[in-house]
Amino acid sequence: MNISITEGINLMPPQFVDGLAVWSSENGTAGSATYDGAANAAYVPSDQDFGGCLELLKTDATQKLRWMGQTPILPGTYLRITARVKAMSGIFPDVRIAGYAMDGSDNHVGGLTEVGSSVSLDTYGKVVEVTAIVGTGNRDGVDMIWGAGPVYGHFGVDLVGSSGGILRIDDLIIEDVTSAFLRDMLDVVDVRDFGAVGDGSTDDRPAFAAADTAADGRTVIVPEGSYYIGSSLTIQNKIRFEGTVTMPAAARLALIRNFDLPTYADAFDDEVTGFKKGFQALMNFSDHDSFDLGGRSIELTEPIDMQDALNDSNTFLIRRVIRNGVFYALNSGNWDPEVATSQATYNPNNPEQLTNVTNASQIQPGSEIAGNGVGREVYVKSVNVAAQTVTLTQGLYGPNTTQSYTFTRYKYMLDFMKFENLRRLVFDAVEFQMNGYTNGILMAKEGENWQFKDCFFIKPKVKGITSAGRSCQDLHLDRCQFISSEQGLAATDRVSVGFNVNSNDTKIRDNRFQRMGLSAILNGTGHLVLGNHIFQGDDSSNAPRLAGLVLTYEPAMTVITGNYIDNCSIEWTNEHDPNPTFGSEYGFGNLTITGNIFYCSNAISSFRFIRVKPYGSGHFISGLHVNENTFNGGSGIDRVEEWDTSFASPDKWRFRNITFERNNFTAVSQRTISPVTLEFNQSSNASTWTLDVSAYLPFGGNARTVASVTPEGEIRDAANNRVTAFPYALPNAGPSGNYVQVVWPSACRGTVQVVARVDKPI
Repeated sequence: MNISITEGINLMPPQFVDGLAVWSSENGTAGSATYDGAANAAYVPSDQDFGGCLELLKTDATQKLRWMGQTPILPGTYLRITARVKAMSGIFPDVRIAGYAMDGSDNHVGGLTEVGSSVSLDTYGKVVEVTAIVGTGNRDGVDMIWGAGPVYGHFGVDLVGSSGGILRIDDLIIEDVTSAFLRDMLDVVDVRDFGAVGDGSTDDRPAFAAADTAADGRTVIVPEGSYYIGSSLTIQNKIRFEGTVTMPAAARLALIRNFDLPTYADAFDDEVTGFKKGFQALMNFSDHDSFDLGGRSIELTEPIDMQDALNDSNTFLIRRVIRNGVFYALNSGNWDPEVATSQATYNPNNPEQLTNVTNASQIQPGSEIAGNGVGREVYVKSVNVAAQTVTLTQGLYGPNTTQSYTFTRYKYMLDFMKFENLRRLVFDAVEFQMNGYTNGILMAKEGENWQFKDCFFIKPKVKGITSAGRSCQDLHLDRCQFISSEQGLAATDRVSVGFNVNSNDTKIRDNRFQRMGLSAILNGTGHLVLGNHIFQGDDSSNAPRLAGLVLTYEPAMTVITGNYIDNCSIEWTNEHDPNPTFGSEYGFGNLTITGNIFYCSNAISSFRFIRVKPYGSGHFISGLHVNENTFNGGSGIDRVEEWDTSFASPDKWRFRNITFERNNFTAVSQRTISPVTLEFNQSSNASTWTLDVSAYLPFGGNARTVASVTPEGEIRDAANNRVTAFPYALPNAGPSGNYVQVVWPSACRGTVQVVARVDKPI
């Protein structure tokens, strides 16, 4: 009989009528003894049951009969060997099918089962059929499971027991019964057919690889069992897991046609392990640029160390995407932050390093640092225990030379901190359900162009996305939502932070920040903040409102456009400047705030939408445009902007290139405008008219420039004559420099339109 899937290989042994020279009385190997001319064997041409057959006198304890031909053992095939025998006289023996396994080098493969079940003969002349099945896979009904080692076998029968009996044996039959073990009409390939054992310890990798090669577009099936894969493996065809696999941490499993979390979770019987191994494969193979979570929810009780999951590298620079699923935090003590306190020395000339750090070994990279003179969202980038130094993400604005610091290492669902450099990692439509237990993502030390698209950061304990290094360079946040776990608290009691940035060029677009303690804090330059909704109010009346968006670099070179800034403020500081007093650097400037909606409700009247807060003296603004915005003070606020003098007042004489115009104001007691056009009516005759424009000028600045003075109607002198002489203007008038004076050649009266500015335009 031929095997249809092995291209016509003939399995049938020759008939006994053709001679006994190919029938061995040993194992069937070349050179072994045969029954040709043997005294105990003869061909019988006319048996009433068999026709031609072999008659054999049993003379050995185990009388062997083996065909010396090489019957191929092909991966995925199953052969049934059948013999019909009958006892003629003498002692009754037991009969069984037997074989002898050989490898490709014509060596015997030991340690295998090479016999089938025995059948006892008990009646003379009664025909008994003996069968056994041999195959590569561990399947029910297979008597001789040979795996992938043998490539051929010598098959026949054994007569076992006392000698002296005479038997007749019909021609042997070897036939392919593979179809009985295949599913779905050969649409699938079973790894057991290629020698997979599934005992959890035998390395089944060769069997998996062979099954994949044989599949050729069909689906590879992994039946129930635990399959150990000892080294990296790539499966090119579709695969379905009913059993599970285990692998060493460094071994990679690439499922080319099922590259998704549901398949990996089935493979490893665990969603967390499945995600880790899927991420490992994503970063090591070029067949896919993305890992699909398949809409699944991955329940976490502890952080995932993403570099440990990758295992073999701490650098990756090529775009990769994780999409379409949920990470869900369960309550666990594994989320508790670790806190260390150390004394250290700080020198502003080495702004991002602490030296002489006590207990340096207790400080973990990624820890947030707190202490006197430390700004918000400053982190430990690295620790050198031997040198007792700690590298920081930002400078410190005002610590003592030597003092104590607190280092808090928060726990994150996905922790990338061990990566030295990780670029172009994208999260697309992923939800991080932190449930108030933990935090979202801790980014790598270095990198660029991370992207978060249509992601949800729900109820972080403290942090949504944290950059404890520079991988936030060119960060993209698009259409994401940050929803606080502190929504029931007063705004002043919240501590959560949506995200922070230590580098340049971020694109923050169309996101929504719901009642965070602080939505975003951005250092660096080149940021585009567009189309976001930031709201941080509470249910209290006449209550303080805090910063929602914080810029911490003076020459911000940033555009804030088209946002809805609700019950919070834009705050502009230099709290990450190790020398916060103005020196020779660029000052506060290069900031455009345009086309936004600012709104507050139930806010204290002293609340301001825009605040500038330098942490040292001598600062001024050179380049700020607040134009075409809508300011709505809700129940009423005094004005919309403020220079916070907690540390120092502004150098008003250096204000340049500031515009605050074409804005709309509702429920704001005093509008802020510069340049401001005011009508001044001088009802009594005077040669010097003094106009107070200070209330309109932003940040309490001086009236530094008068752009124009235009009479409205006739100007008359004391004799009621028309005055045709042109006046001149004196800016910076008055004791505080915030008045404008219009000076005429002689005393007169009338009305003028005056355009005054808080700055020098250039």
